[in-house]
Amino acid sequence: MDIPILYDHNNVYTSSVKPGAIHARNTTLTWMFERYFTQRAFSVFEYKLPDNWDHDYFMYIMFLMGFGCVLNTDKYGIIFQHGTLSGYNVYYRPSQVLVSNPLLKTRTLTIGVDTEVIKLTPDYRGIYDLISYYADMAAVIMESFGINAINSKYSYVFAGDSAQMAASFKKMYDQVASGMPAVFVDKKMFDDEGKPRWIQFDQNVKQNFIGKDLLECMATIENMFDTSIGINNANYEKRERLLVDEVNANNQKTQALSEIWLEEQKRCFKKVNNMFGLNLSIKRREAQDNELSDNERVRPVSV
Repeated sequence: MDIPILYDHNNVYTSSVKPGAIHARNTTLTWMFERYFTQRAFSVFEYKLPDNWDHDYFMYIMFLMGFGCVLNTDKYGIIFQHGTLSGYNVYYRPSQVLVSNPLLKTRTLTIGVDTEVIKLTPDYRGIYDLISYYADMAAVIMESFGINAINSKYSYVFAGDSAQMAASFKKMYDQVASGMPAVFVDKKMFDDEGKPRWIQFDQNVKQNFIGKDLLECMATIENMFDTSIGINNANYEKRERLLVDEVNANNQKTQALSEIWLEEQKRCFKKVNNMFGLNLSIKRREAQDNELSDNERVRPVSV
């Protein structure tokens, strides 16, 4: 994978949800959409971190692994690391973190004493499952779009007297489909009357082309993902006009999960700042304006 997922998490995820036959995963297209949606999720919040922390490492750990801990080291100072949770306190929450790094001595830290945990969600999990789901759906839609576009280009049947002639037909089709300006063929590919031996179906390829519908589905998938992670969107579904109350209602739905993530990280940052004397902070990357003026009570939305 292109994203830093530990093998144990990947194995657990793979063995529990992947079917053994038809699925969209383990393809380059799916990985592309995983990268796309992962980086899209990064855009929701803006972090203020210490200069010696690796920002990319922090982002991938938080959003994909779900949590990390802050500890003080002799060689690197106060740093952020992913670890393994263990133990439990009176509220059945983790009480310790095991940090194992080849450049650090393996340490078991007590939460609230030696370390504090920064987590994205209340259950210590990231949103890799969310990203993977939408990446799967996007890959299926765009693969269907490509296949539908190809199938809408030609509708021909070739009838050959021999395997050699069938191979000649295939070569001719490949050359035509590749865009060659001139294709040279054997006269045997025509009958005695000079007519071609291939048949064009009387099909309405425009009627069979559903590319626009698939692209609208893709836009819907992106809107659904944006709604899940906290990016405001119109969430239209082929409607030409939206009332301001509908837009504002969708904005409230959009911020539902991201508000939980924001408040969770704020609480964790406060604990870390108090223990280590840091100045960690988080905010939305840009202000979320949920109000529209009177002139925008009805706003057209292009589809």
